[in-house]
Amino acid sequence: MDSSHPKLNSSTANSSPFTKHISRQERHRQKTQQQGVPVVRLLLVWGFLFVAMGGLAYRLYRLQVVEANQLQRMAKAQQSTSMQPYVPRRSIVDSQGNVLATDRLTYTLFVHPRYFEATKEITDPTDYIARELSAILGDITPAQLKEKFKEKESGIKLATGLNESQAVRIGSLRMGGVDLEKQYSRYYPQDEMAADVVGYVDGEHQGQAGLELSQREILEREVETYAIRRTGKGVVLPDSLPDNLLQSNDWQVQLTIDMRLQRAARELLKAQVAQQKAKRGTVLVMDAQDGAILAMVNEPTFNPNEYYKAKVEYFKNWSVSDLYEPGSTFKPVIVALAMNEGVLKPEDRINDSGSVRVGPWTISNASKSGAGMINITQVLRYSSNVAMVAIARRLKPERYYELLQGVGLDSRTGIDLPGEAASYLKPRQSFMDDPIEQATTSFGQGLSLTPIKLLQLNAMLANGGKLVTPHVVKGLVDARNHLHWQPDHPVKQVVKPEVAHSVVQMMESVVSGDGGTGKAALIPGYRVGGKTGTAQKAGPRGGYLANAKITSFVSILPVDNPRYVVVAIIDEPKGANAYGGTVAAPVVKNVMEALIAIKGIPPSQPQ
Repeated sequence: MDSSHPKLNSSTANSSPFTKHISRQERHRQKTQQQGVPVVRLLLVWGFLFVAMGGLAYRLYRLQVVEANQLQRMAKAQQSTSMQPYVPRRSIVDSQGNVLATDRLTYTLFVHPRYFEATKEITDPTDYIARELSAILGDITPAQLKEKFKEKESGIKLATGLNESQAVRIGSLRMGGVDLEKQYSRYYPQDEMAADVVGYVDGEHQGQAGLELSQREILEREVETYAIRRTGKGVVLPDSLPDNLLQSNDWQVQLTIDMRLQRAARELLKAQVAQQKAKRGTVLVMDAQDGAILAMVNEPTFNPNEYYKAKVEYFKNWSVSDLYEPGSTFKPVIVALAMNEGVLKPEDRINDSGSVRVGPWTISNASKSGAGMINITQVLRYSSNVAMVAIARRLKPERYYELLQGVGLDSRTGIDLPGEAASYLKPRQSFMDDPIEQATTSFGQGLSLTPIKLLQLNAMLANGGKLVTPHVVKGLVDARNHLHWQPDHPVKQVVKPEVAHSVVQMMESVVSGDGGTGKAALIPGYRVGGKTGTAQKAGPRGGYLANAKITSFVSILPVDNPRYVVVAIIDEPKGANAYGGTVAAPVVKNVMEALIAIKGIPPSQPQ
């Protein structure tokens, strides 16, 4: 049977209609399967793309429309910042350009013991760093430094105010855990020489005394805030920096103080205070023509570079802040006021009996004796209290009080230093009703003033009767000493020029006349006017202290062409022979000699 069926060869099978039909169906099915897979995938891809594009479009809408303003603010905040550059305080210089105060770069030293690392050469870094820093700092031992290293692991402040040389030496150690921080600090090259005038700034760079406090507005320059742009990493873009970022005028605050005279006055005062074992002292020198202070020194004083080591009371300039009874140095002022009123003439003679009764009180001369009939020049020469009471009685009480107010005996001088005290005058009614007040005021008791006020009143006599404003600030100058600004100072005419000149000539006899109390201030070849003062010190609860007095001397130089006024006050000198003529006058003489040499004052013409 098998043989009866014809055999199909491959060619026959392939060519049969049935086989062809099956093959077409298979191919169609396979083709259909092959074409169906890409369509699904394509639909999925396109669907994903459409969804993503829709999301991006929505996000773009949110960013560019809904959140646009907020994002712009955030971008601006990130890409820009405000910058306030450091601008140093103005330097302070004296009348000759010598620097008295300036800002300089200093360093603060920190250590971080946790980062101390040993090397092949240094097996004990703690000991090595302690020894090296001790040698550089100089005021602390290695053992003390090691103890400080134990305080905490990081951020130990060891020193402040280090100079450039010390910073370089510390940097050369190249040791981990040692850090230097730059900062600016105030430096006073003259140390204590001008401390009473200049003052000091504290650790926060804020003025706390002297001109650093009172003249803060001109010492602190205006600082502008600049808006600059930066990258996302915080790097400043150079093209965003303003052209005038670092531009600042180089003006300095120039004073009327002459450091040559200031230094001489301080050394002389310091020596006298020590010799007399006094509580304190002050020396003031003024140009009477305009009120410029050429020297102002107090003793004891402080070093502004190390203000934290000084007693707090030294920061107060007592020549402007403390009141005292001037005693006989006030007598020339009363004489000038009486002459200006026309109730007294230079040729008038007054009987000095040695004592005078005022109500229940008896007023005597310091010598306890009288000089008889004396003229006004002799009244000042012998410093007669009795004669001064007689002069005061020539003035009507009400007018007398007005005259005292007219020369500022109840106000301040207006000096450009902080803490000035106003002079004290008894209330009007008390003064007018009580004759003893009128009497004691005539010889400088019963009223109080500051040393700077006494200087101003005597300058009034020297300059022809004008009440000028004492001041230490000359103005703002540039590096070439060109003056760009100067303050205005009021001037008030209170005494006729001829009266003031007459009183100055009378004061000359105090120094050069027979029996004058100020002979210790005599300078050969120069006409010097002066007045001594030895006053009892008022007690805190009224009355006067038994064993305390304040000695003073005021001088005018030269009498033939009055220009300069010098005041010296020594508070509570010890010893039996402690008077204005023996304690204060010698200091004034030496200061005047220095003034003559510095200013080149020629000898007086022979009379």
